[in-house]
Amino acid sequence: MSFSILGTGKAVPEYILTNDELSTMVDTNDEWIKTRTGIEERRVCKDETITELTVKAATAALEDAGVKPEELDLIICSTMRGENITPSQGCMIQKEIGATCPAFDVNAACSGFIYALDIADGYFVRKKVKYVLVVSMDNLSNITDWKDRSTCVLFGDGGAAAVLGEGDDLLSINLTANGNDEVLRIPHGTNSSPFYKHEEERAVLHMAGNEVYKFAVNAMATGIKKSIGDAGLTEDDVDHVIPHQANIRIINASAKNLGIPREKFFCNVNHYGNTSSGSVPLALDEANRAGLLKKGDIIAMCAFGAGLTTGSCVIRWAK
Repeated sequence: MSFSILGTGKAVPEYILTNDELSTMVDTNDEWIKTRTGIEERRVCKDETITELTVKAATAALEDAGVKPEELDLIICSTMRGENITPSQGCMIQKEIGATCPAFDVNAACSGFIYALDIADGYFVRKKVKYVLVVSMDNLSNITDWKDRSTCVLFGDGGAAAVLGEGDDLLSINLTANGNDEVLRIPHGTNSSPFYKHEEERAVLHMAGNEVYKFAVNAMATGIKKSIGDAGLTEDDVDHVIPHQANIRIINASAKNLGIPREKFFCNVNHYGNTSSGSVPLALDEANRAGLLKKGDIIAMCAFGAGLTTGSCVIRWAK
């Protein structure tokens, strides 16, 4: 017993921040950004809160699955920072949609969705749940240094949700972590204690881009290859690849290394940029809503992020 994905739903802010507008804020331009990242625009929160976005995604996924909030047995929210330090964002989702089940958050940065799927799988294996809601959402605009052109062009806000039910469609899943705060980190920010003696840092993203790129290309290919093998399949058996939408060059290099045709890789990085843990489920929902996924299709998913973490899995599409 594992699970099947019964429904998906996304939520992104209304405001579209284009490369041209960004070029009025920092020393960059549309051609430079598109050539190096594949990103043309991203969504940024103005009026929306992360609670509003998580609830919108959750509601859409429940409707797609035909499951009522009161039927849920568990809510897992993957996010780097919710509305509050406590209560968890998962608890806020539970409150707003009218569910009564346990709820909690998991932080694995961009790998969060697949980490959450693995956690959910344990509950299904132990027969503790019938329906689980996974919501993956990040609001990166409030932890981005908007004066750093090397990072502010990369990220956007948004994410998606998935409703899981009993089934046997998770064919394999793999997680890794390699503790490292040198190439990618976001400090906690201001410390209110009058006794704290360490130097404080702004709560904005710090990234060594070249190191992250090298890690990402290897992680994507290695993770997908291992998960395909663990599922007893070959690359030829894969119908779709849903990769983390961090950079089009990473996706292209991974496709080449894997020998999987590039047209099997679903990409929406041009419209949303990197939405961290929201990236993979956002792409999955768009592929689902576009009618690209057929019942029985084999889908490989992979993500990588701060930690350094990776997550990869192979699922059979059940809808």
